[in-house]
Formats: sequence, C-alpha cells, structure tokens
Amino acid sequence: MATTRTIIVAGAGIGGLTAALALAAEGFRVVILEKAERLQEAGAGLQLSPNASRILIELGLRERLGARATVPEAIGIMSARSGKEIARLPLGEDAGLRAGAPYWVLRRADLQAALLDAVDEHPDIELRLGSAFEDVVTQGRGVTITRRRGAIPEQESALALIGADGVWSAVRQRLFPQIQPQFSGLVAWRGTFDAARSPGADSAKRVQLWMGSNAHLVAYPISGGAQINVVAILRGPSDAADESGEAVELNQAFTPRHWPEPVRRMIGAVGSWRQWPLFTVSAAGSWSSGPIALLGDAAHAMLPFAAQGAGMAIEDAAVLAKCLGGCEDDAAEIPAALRRYADLRRARVARVQRTARRNGKIYHLAGAAALARDLFIASIGAERMLARQRWIYEWQP
Repeated sequence: MATTRTIIVAGAGIGGLTAALALAAEGFRVVILEKAERLQEAGAGLQLSPNASRILIELGLRERLGARATVPEAIGIMSARSGKEIARLPLGEDAGLRAGAPYWVLRRADLQAALLDAVDEHPDIELRLGSAFEDVVTQGRGVTITRRRGAIPEQESALALIGADGVWSAVRQRLFPQIQPQFSGLVAWRGTFDAARSPGADSAKRVQLWMGSNAHLVAYPISGGAQINVVAILRGPSDAADESGEAVELNQAFTPRHWPEPVRRMIGAVGSWRQWPLFTVSAAGSWSSGPIALLGDAAHAMLPFAAQGAGMAIEDAAVLAKCLGGCEDDAAEIPAALRRYADLRRARVARVQRTARRNGKIYHLAGAAALARDLFIASIGAERMLARQRWIYEWQP
C-alpha cells in the first residue's frame, strides 16, 4: 500500500487500537506508536453498552469478544440508605436483541487482547511498542512526526496524526498546551474478588450500583462470571495515581453506620486495591488542527459515572474513520475531514460528560435528598429508567 495512505496513531489503548482497525477498514495503512515496551492492563473491568459493542462487532470482533465477555441479566440500582434494591433494569439477551447489539461486561485486558489479535493479523497495521511520540510538524501533504525509541529520535511522514494517547496526551500537549486535565476531587478504587465469595446468589449475574452518602460503589462480573470487578468512588487526593491503596481508607469511608453488610463484604473480599484520581478534559476544547486530531480521553476524558469512557472512544474511532474514508487520496481534504469528525462528535460527547457529572451528584446524595431520589427511582419503574439510556445505547455511526 502506498505510503501516502499512511496514518499514524499515537497510543495503543482501546481508542487507538479501535481507530487503527476502523481506519484500515477504510483502506489506510496505519502505524500505531506506543511508548510502553509492552501493553499492560489499566483497570480490571469495563462495561460496553450496545453503542460500543455494535462497532466492535462490525469490525469483526464478535467471536473474539463474545467468548470473553459476560452478558449481565440486569443493572440493579441499590440504596445504601435502605440497604435494598430500588430498581432493576433488565439487560440480558432480550435487551441485546432490542438494541441490536449486546451489553457486555469484561476484563479490560480481554478487550485489549482481542483488539491486539485483530491488529496483529491485519496486513496494513503496524504496532510499534517502545516508540514514543515526541513532536509533529505540519507539511504540505500531511505531517512529519518525531518519535523516539530509547535515545534515538526518528522521523516519519504521514497523511495525518491521531492522538489517542489518553488524558495526559503528549499530542494534545504539543498542539493545545492551554488545555489541561482538571481534577474532579474524586478517586476510583478498583479491585476484584472471586465470585464464589459474592454476597447474594444473583450478584454474579448483574451489575450492581450502590448509591450512598458522598460515595458510591459499582460491582459486576468479569472473566466469564468467575470474578467480580469492584469500583468504589469517594473523595481523595489528586496525587494518588496508580498506587496501591490500603483497605483501611475504604473501611473508614464505607462505615457500618452508612453502608449495608453486602457492600462491606465486597470491600472486604478484595485482596488488593488500586486507586486512580479522576481527571476530566472538556469536550468543548479543540480537537483538531490541520491534519492532526485527538480521540478518546485525549479529547474528552470524562467521569466514569455513565460507563461510557471506552464507549465514547470506540464511537470516536468509527466516526473518524468514516470521515477520513471519504478523502480518497487527496491530502488537502484531510483537515476538513478531521474538523467534520470533531463537529459530529462534540455535542454527543459533551452530553455524555454532563450526564456522567449529574449521575455522580445523584449517586452521592445524603439525608432527605437521598430518600427523595430513592422514591423517585422506585416510582418511575425499571422500563422508564432504561428508556432514559436509549439515546446512548441506540446510537449508530
């Protein structure tokens, strides 16, 4: 394939790998630059609602992911105030049929492995590990990027550069240094435990959302239901990045006075915790400049309270590829295509960001406000609650 059809993707996370597959499907040669020498799991589990799983299936990953993912029967909305389930949103196979794609929960490493397998098998995608993006210069027919492997800088030309290198994006820092991630004041504690130790016979078959005073907890099955992934959200410092956390801090936050025994049992069952401070990047910022664009967390890192961080990156990849696919071999059309991509994505992503922020506030209500929230959720019923998610789940590129 001609080098004039080359696009460089910085970052081999979920967004970058999906973008590479989607761009290759549009006839581009793709080079993925990843600064890590080997790819490692970042966070144990994730949720892929139909808007995201649909895209992955269209890229040919149904068999790979279907064998590794779990389809939960429902989302249980739980109140720490009462200790009870106040609504159960049905998922399962029937819900997947209605949405046209399944709702999957799985290990992040399993999704990454499936994407990597597909990338490795594709003749027009090259993954370069231990190769860090360093600089980019726009030229007449695209870009020239500088990458570094060890102490050796090297240059390479391409039609476009896509920055899919996460919340601390080096590409964004090079293009738009004024756009900086903002700390939310919240920290996510993540861990897993064996499903056999799960409180409740059906807790290994559903997603649980426990809402409580100034904190909340999400638990769901991964590894084919053999393990339960737990994410606890509470206030914390911004410098807790990727550090092991002591359970004593969680026990102090999730006290018996405010949290029921099933939650405390799950926290106690986790053998090892990791903690991540939650940073955001506003979707209202710049996403592209000439033949360079941002994707996923690099463009719009969001709070995880709508379970759409990975989903939005996957959607970005599909729209980006379609916009660039219409450029034929005319490099002059690339900047306009990337602006079109940003214009198509910005409003939806901003709405998801707002939804996630609002959800976080609702989840953390206390006292009379928590009681009113619980009564409202119980009164409108599961079907109406699920209907409120349709604008997310039923989206198609």
